[in-house]
Amino acid sequence: MTYRTDPMAAPTLGALLQRRDLALRAVTEIPRLKRDVELRWVHSSDLADPGPFLDEGVALLTTGTQLGDADADAYVDRLVGRGVAALGFGTEVIRAGVPDDLLAACERTGLPLFEVPYRTPFLQVVRAHAEAIASHGFARRSWALAAQRAVSLAALRADPLPAAIGELARQIGSWTGLFDPAGSLSIARPSPLPAAVAKELSAAAAQMLERGVRAADTVSCAGRTFTLQTLGRGGHLRGALAVEAEGLDQEARGVVTTVVAMAGFALERAAELTRGQAALRAGVLRGIRAGDLTLGHDVAAAAWGRLPSEPVRASVVSSASDELLAYLEVRAEHAPGSVFFAPTAADETVVLTSEGADPLTPVWTRFGAAVGISRPCGYDDLDRAIDEARAARPDDGVAEFAPGAADLFHSPGADQAAAARALLAPLRRHDARSGTTLLADVDTWLAHDAAIDRAAAALGIHRHTMRTRIAQASTLLGRDLSTFEGRATLWAALRAARA
Repeated sequence: MTYRTDPMAAPTLGALLQRRDLALRAVTEIPRLKRDVELRWVHSSDLADPGPFLDEGVALLTTGTQLGDADADAYVDRLVGRGVAALGFGTEVIRAGVPDDLLAACERTGLPLFEVPYRTPFLQVVRAHAEAIASHGFARRSWALAAQRAVSLAALRADPLPAAIGELARQIGSWTGLFDPAGSLSIARPSPLPAAVAKELSAAAAQMLERGVRAADTVSCAGRTFTLQTLGRGGHLRGALAVEAEGLDQEARGVVTTVVAMAGFALERAAELTRGQAALRAGVLRGIRAGDLTLGHDVAAAAWGRLPSEPVRASVVSSASDELLAYLEVRAEHAPGSVFFAPTAADETVVLTSEGADPLTPVWTRFGAAVGISRPCGYDDLDRAIDEARAARPDDGVAEFAPGAADLFHSPGADQAAAARALLAPLRRHDARSGTTLLADVDTWLAHDAAIDRAAAALGIHRHTMRTRIAQASTLLGRDLSTFEGRATLWAALRAARA
């Protein structure tokens, strides 16, 4: 009679013992855990110490000729130390039955012991297990081909990545997930992970992606084991694939590799789309800065949800690399309406965020791009905010704009103009809100050497009115205009603002 077993299951000691054609009989009590462990091979030897010629996880067959008066305990201890999975004793060849001392030694150490009857040649046992190994290998290879075909067909659906990852999870029977370039879990199949596990796994994925090199690793998160594989080229990583499994066999790894290749290709195509999106974003930013805010809002609403609500902060990042833009695209997708970004012709990236949004520190830590951040502003004052961000940007790291008098005396340029506009902003706002002319009044006052009488005459107002306006300007600016430093700072700001 031919014994049939599941060809997809690795050959085990239990499967070997259940073959009726071999008539093997367990002599010791063999727990289920040891019955179900994979049996790597079956070997026969009557050497007193066959350990040097054996691999771990094999079953050893012997007729006992080496035992004689030898110590059975020492013999069994050597086998256990070498990692032998089980001992088969051929009866009626040298011994009529299984020796009592050998049985006692196997029971003491927990080494499974089974009887091979005289009518069953050792070669038949070895051949039977070799056939089981070959059958298992053929079944696994057939499964791998079918699984790769199923994954490939799934990738042809309308949602290729989620479909392919879902099919991979079904084929290997394990949880599978995809992390985006920012290290956030974007796809999880067949179901989301518990929050604690997801947090640990996301941190591990983000750490791998931050290194920027292709890598694979095994990580343990809250008692669960995952394999992580980055996607994309070194220096151009697009994400990471996670599979909850430990010790995948060659065929399963081949199926995972297929999905890694598919996902990497799909994400590279997505990066090309990101570059196209970046060009559209750059056009929207130019439109907003040119004063066409309605067009900017309309395009943004159609393409990305909406622009961040006012007040916004402008950040200028010293990079416009594909990897940075892909990261910002993912971030904008996760928080629609709170982030807008666009590359500039100067190989910079302008990022607009709602007040109170997450800081851009990861941009510096992950991409090594310095970031300058403006004060809150409205879209009608965006040019000023971008100048502030450029002025604040350090050589490395992240810094927010904080204007000071010293900024006015830099060499002429965007930094100086940004500082000037920032210092004069309180006067501009007051004039716009109240219909006054304080900015022009202080300019006239300084043009007349800060002489109240002469400035009042030039403006055609009373000297007391002139004095009141200067005092009001001093209060709004937060500077003492009765001092030389205060007047010099204001004079420099007025000149820089007109440059």
